[in-house]
Amino acid sequence: MKKIDLMIFDFDGTLVYSGDDLANSINHTLKKLGMPVIERKTIIGFVGDGVAKLIERSLGDGYHDRFDEAMEIFRVYYAEHLLDTTGLYPGVPDMLEHFKDRKKLIVTNKLYSYTLIIMEELGITGYFEDIIGLDSASCRKPDPGLLIPLLEKYGAEKTETVVIGDGVNDILLAKNTGTLSCALLNGLGDRDRLLSLDPDYHCEDISELKELFE
Repeated sequence: MKKIDLMIFDFDGTLVYSGDDLANSINHTLKKLGMPVIERKTIIGFVGDGVAKLIERSLGDGYHDRFDEAMEIFRVYYAEHLLDTTGLYPGVPDMLEHFKDRKKLIVTNKLYSYTLIIMEELGITGYFEDIIGLDSASCRKPDPGLLIPLLEKYGAEKTETVVIGDGVNDILLAKNTGTLSCALLNGLGDRDRLLSLDPDYHCEDISELKELFE
């Protein structure tokens, strides 16, 4: 097992299953705009680069003039429905308890406010030193400028830091920064794309982290 001092977790698709609530909120937005809904699988493929990109991709070409309206509809609806079906993946509570003595951070392209609400409701806030959301940092994944200040702040060496996530941006963040990467293959991200990036570690289930790191 590899000794790790700092564990950096993605949020959506890694710790929490949130795909249905995101997809439902997007389709609610499209319906309010008088546009046709799109398949859940398609919407899930748009997740990972923040809410603005999610809205842009869902609107598609030719509808950028409706972006501001769409954003407002989505924000209001999602804030009221972000916990309709969202919950922790199986194995997450046990994994967090296992690593309770390790420094852990959330680094996500989700808005900080949404992330904090979900974490508090699901009872996992206390396991983490900090939450870095899209609107609480000067850059976003996979920019290494996001991670380098955190390594300095928490006194962590790159070789003893691992970024854990289900998205391409998580693996690229680790590679761009020089830390270890661990791809979760059962989240919202595309497993083939994740494996094509040659992460340092990969697992089917988050409980496997207990066998990989100490």
